[in-house]
Amino acid sequence: MASRYGLEIRAATKPDAPGLAEVLAEAGCAIAPAALAERLAALQQAAGAALIAAEWGPPSGLVVLHWYRTLGAAQPIAQITGLLVRPADRRRGIGRLLLKAAAQAARTAGCGALELLAPGEAAPSLDAFCRATGFTAQGTRFLRPLRKAG
Repeated sequence: MASRYGLEIRAATKPDAPGLAEVLAEAGCAIAPAALAERLAALQQAAGAALIAAEWGPPSGLVVLHWYRTLGAAQPIAQITGLLVRPADRRRGIGRLLLKAAAQAARTAGCGALELLAPGEAAPSLDAFCRATGFTAQGTRFLRPLRKAG
């Protein structure tokens, strides 16, 4: 998906792993490029997508989504499990463009809704961004590990 001002929104691929690792490390989520490349390859085989905003150098942003079926909805739900824009690239509309591309990918997959997981301590700016882009708050999230810490 081409965009404005030389910014391109496209699927993340294995060669993007080093740049994405840099972006994720800036956000406090250090992942080795080799491990990230493996995860991107696995995601391409699963029901989901990883899309990046790319200009030159490392990507400016990333959105990761997965779709799944529930008994309560006629169509699958696309869940955004990661949305990140580099601090230096914020306030340029990149997050909105990534959401637009994620929504298109979800529609193409037959999904009827888009949900965004936000941590309980989400920044007020994330809340404002979600509301400004059409999301409504609906409940909370609980998480339980499947293996004991050891």
